[in-house]
Amino acid sequence: MQKTILITGSTDGIGLETAKLLASQGHNVLLHGRNPEKLEQVQKTLLELKGGGTVEIYVADLSLISNVEGLAKTVAEKQSKLDVLINNAGVYNATNPVTQDGLDVRFAVNTIAPYLLTQRLLPLLGTSGRVINLSSAAQSTVQTEALTGRVKLRDGAAYAQSKLALTMWSRILGLSLKDSGPIIVAINPGSMLGSKMVKQAFGVTGGDIRIGAEILTRAALTDEFKTASGKYFDNDSRQFASPHPDVLDTGKCQEIASVIETVLT
Repeated sequence: MQKTILITGSTDGIGLETAKLLASQGHNVLLHGRNPEKLEQVQKTLLELKGGGTVEIYVADLSLISNVEGLAKTVAEKQSKLDVLINNAGVYNATNPVTQDGLDVRFAVNTIAPYLLTQRLLPLLGTSGRVINLSSAAQSTVQTEALTGRVKLRDGAAYAQSKLALTMWSRILGLSLKDSGPIIVAINPGSMLGSKMVKQAFGVTGGDIRIGAEILTRAALTDEFKTASGKYFDNDSRQFASPHPDVLDTGKCQEIASVIETVLT
C-alpha cells in the first residue's frame, strides 16, 4: 500500500538514502531541507527512479521554532493524511551553536524541533501513523538548563544530551498515545555511519549509510514495529533494547517533556 512519508533532513546522508529506498518502492515522499536548490536536485533524482511515487519538497530551518511551526502548517495544508514522520535531521557541531531563539542548536534541532513537529502533525498521523525518531548510541543525562539554553555545553555533550532528551520524550509520548495516537519509536540507526555529520564531527568516512536507511524503512513499513510505541531500537545490536536508565524513569521523562513545553510557550 502506498504511503505518504515526511523525512526531515533528507538532502544527504541517512535521510537521503531512506528517501531513495522509499521512493523506489512507490511511496509518496515529502523531502525536507534548508537549501531549496539541494531539495530540487534531490527531488529530480527521486522522480527519475523507476516505479517511484510522488516527491514534494519543503524548506525550513529546524533550528528556528517559527520555521518548525511553518513547516507543520504547510504540510497540514497540503496533505490530508500523513502515514509516517521520520525525524531524521540532526546537528552535532555548528559555527554558531546558539540559535536566534537563544537555544543550543543541538537541542533545538535534535530534540525540540521533532517534538514540536510531531505534536503539530498528530492530527494527520491519526491512530495508524508512525513517528520514527533518530536517536543515537551517544546518550548522557540531560541538564535542563542546557535544554533551555541557559547553560552552554561542548559539542559532544550537547549532542549526547539532546539525543537522550529525544529518546525520553519519545517514550513518554509514545506510551501516553498508545491507544489514541501514532506509534512513536526512537531508533539508533547505527553508530558511526558515513553521514555528513559523522564526517564533519569525527573526520572519518564512516560505515555504509544504507544500514541506517534500511532500519528506518523497516520501522516505517513493517509489522515488526507495529507495537513498538515507546520503545527503543538499537541497530548496533539489531534489536529492541534497554535504553539509557533515565528513559525508564517516568518522572524524569515527564520533566523533560514539561521543560520542552516551557521552551515552546
